[in-house]
Amino acid sequence: MRDFKITRNEGEIYEVKVVDSYGKKYKNWFEFAHECSEWIYYIWENEDNKVDEQELLSKAILNCKELDKNNNNLRSIL
Repeated sequence: MRDFKITRNEGEIYEVKVVDSYGKKYKNWFEFAHECSEWIYYIWENEDNKVDEQELLSKAILNCKELDKNNNNLRSIL
């Protein structure tokens, strides 16, 4: 749920509020408008969205083994 809001009162600096894909909120202040947009893109491009595929696969296999053991009375996967 990405979102952003840039506000500025007359004679003041820009206030920028950003929400990343995970709902984490950020706030910062800048003197120039172009700095605001650069910072917004920086936040979005550097979200921690890296997934450890091997860990996910390992957990999925363990879950399948438990399902077979508990529900189907099947022989365990080695």
